Amino acid sequence: MSNNYFDEIIEKRRSNRKFDENVAVPNEVIQKSLERAILSPNSSNMQLWEFYWIQDPVEREKYTALCLGQSAAKTAKQIVVFVTRGDLWKSRAQWNYQRVREGIKGEPNKLQKRGLDYYTKLMPLAYRSDIFGFWAFVRRCISFFGGLSKPFYRMGGKADQRITVHKSCALAAQTFMLSIAAEGFESCPMEGFDAKRVKKALHLPSGAEINMIIAVGKATQEGIWGPRHRVPYEEVVFIK
Repeated sequence: MSNNYFDEIIEKRRSNRKFDENVAVPNEVIQKSLERAILSPNSSNMQLWEFYWIQDPVEREKYTALCLGQSAAKTAKQIVVFVTRGDLWKSRAQWNYQRVREGIKGEPNKLQKRGLDYYTKLMPLAYRSDIFGFWAFVRRCISFFGGLSKPFYRMGGKADQRITVHKSCALAAQTFMLSIAAEGFESCPMEGFDAKRVKKALHLPSGAEINMIIAVGKATQEGIWGPRHRVPYEEVVFIK
C-alpha cells in the first residue's frame, strides 16, 4: 500500500451536503465502517457509545425533518446516529473487569491487580453520580489535594463525564467517516438536529445523548459548497 494512501483519504474526505440520489450505498460499506469505528480509541476502553444505523428507507425519511430539512439528510442513502451512553458505565466497567479476569491464570500479578482495581475502584469513582453532587464533591477534593504537590488527573462533576464520553464517541465518528471515504463514498456530520425528538425516535433512555448524526451517500459537485479553507499551520501549531 502506498504511503500516500492515507493522505489521499484525508484529502478526499469532505462534508458533502447533497448526495447523488441515483447511487445506492451498499450495506456492506456501512457495516465495515461501523466495525472500524468500534476499534477507535476511547477513554479507559469503556466504549460508552452506541451507533444507530437507520437502514429502513421509510425510517430514514423521518430524519429529514429531525435534521431540520438539511439536504444532506434529505438525499442520504444511509444515516447513522452516534450516541453517548455514559449511563452504561457500570455494565461496561464490569465487562472490562471480566476481560481482565479471563486473562489471569492463578494469582494475579501486580499489573493484573492494577487492572482489576482500575475497573472496580477507579471507574466507579470517576463515573458515579448522585442528585446531591456528593460524588462530584469527593472527586474535586481528591483532585485538589492530590494536585497540590504533583501533576494529578482533575476529576469533576457531570460536565466532565459528559465531555469524556462525547470525545470518545466523536473519535469513533471520525473513524467512520474516514472509512466511508476509503470505500469511495462521502459523508456529512450533522449537528443541526432536534436532539429531543431524535432520542424519542430511537427510544433512548434519559442518560443517552446524541453526539452527531452522519449522512452517507455518493458525492455530488453540488454538495461541496466551496474550497476547503483552513487557518494556516503556523497559527494553530505551536512547538515548545
